[in-house]
Amino acid sequence: MADRTSSSITIKADKAAIMGVIADYPAYPEWADGIKAAQVLSSHPDGRPELVRMTLASGPISDTYTVRCHWSGDEELRWDLAEAGAVVSGMNGRYALTGAGGGTEVVYELAVDVKIPMIGMFKRKAEKIIIDAALKGLKRQVEK
Repeated sequence: MADRTSSSITIKADKAAIMGVIADYPAYPEWADGIKAAQVLSSHPDGRPELVRMTLASGPISDTYTVRCHWSGDEELRWDLAEAGAVVSGMNGRYALTGAGGGTEVVYELAVDVKIPMIGMFKRKAEKIIIDAALKGLKRQVEK
């Protein structure tokens, strides 16, 4: 899983407000295209999610898998696959937040492996579509 896809967006809010929306996994179906359900299975001592079961339904792919979250304050969230699904066999990603003149720049990186054969170019294009939709949804949710 060496290849990662990334994109960024600037949101008119501080890091804490943005990370608050990112940390609210049960609300993902409201703003994250393709996420049908997200259930927090366990939390870190500070209350932020540690293990989250995600249900994805995007185009022809439907799957349920579990991610493990690693938080660095309001600056970064990293996650990796804790339990594979029927289709998703590997995943790691990250949101990185930095101040950007009157707002916050949010960088989203993602690498996904699937159990079905997929040419690298198509896989990266699918990751890019997921990332761009997530960033636009996050911006709408934070700025509303």
